Amino acid sequence: MMQQISGRSAEDVRSFVRSGKWTGPTSGLAKGYVQANLVILPVDWAFDLLLFCQRNPRPCPVLEVTEPGDPEPKGLARGADIRTDIPRYRVYRDGVLAGEPTDISDLWRDDLVSFLIGCSFTFEGALLDAGIPVRHIEMGVNVPMYITSLKCRPAGKLSGPVVVSMRPIPAGMVPRAVSTTSLFPLVHGAPLHIGEPGEIGIMDLSRPDFGDTVEIRRGEIPVFWGCGVTPQAALMASKPPFAITHSPGHMFISDRKDSEFSVF
Repeated sequence: MMQQISGRSAEDVRSFVRSGKWTGPTSGLAKGYVQANLVILPVDWAFDLLLFCQRNPRPCPVLEVTEPGDPEPKGLARGADIRTDIPRYRVYRDGVLAGEPTDISDLWRDDLVSFLIGCSFTFEGALLDAGIPVRHIEMGVNVPMYITSLKCRPAGKLSGPVVVSMRPIPAGMVPRAVSTTSLFPLVHGAPLHIGEPGEIGIMDLSRPDFGDTVEIRRGEIPVFWGCGVTPQAALMASKPPFAITHSPGHMFISDRKDSEFSVF
């Protein structure tokens, strides 16, 4: 199935997702199109999340916020439907994971506000174009993500740790990886940390909190970027009565081009 949808447009990939033909991670799909994390909260929690993202822009860069009850992210993809167009969701009740459906139409309510948050998958095409390997794409697995000891600035009822994604980069290519990703500030931008994982509270790279383990080869350095799963960690810590997110690595693919979010 991956071969069938590789090279397809964003709209085509969403069609595969909506029909249930693709429920896996989206890294490497619809190359050139912006991907986004998702958080859905009732309107009485929405301002707190907006403020939380404003105070923590590196891990939580906001791309779009929908009107209450409106499932169409008009700014990123007209005609798309947040309820059906993500391969897998996570439903939280009182901060506890209660399910991972592939369609949330039956859970939709008129008071729900959707936040689409920048995703580092967006700059992976630029890394590949710069000759920098992206290991989880090579291995066909999900990117590894880790909860760190770094703390977000709290906002209202929301607080929690920073989550990072990790890509092993050959030592000589690290400066190029930094300069390449820094051109994409609305999709996490430059790394938050380079090298020793213990300095940010990660004790074992072989045990990611989300996603899959990837091989780190001789001469490679772990490089960590802010991750849009950070709001999920805040939800688990702050325990709103009801929330929906994407399942880590299973993104919304928009009709906007990566190049639109580059400052170059």
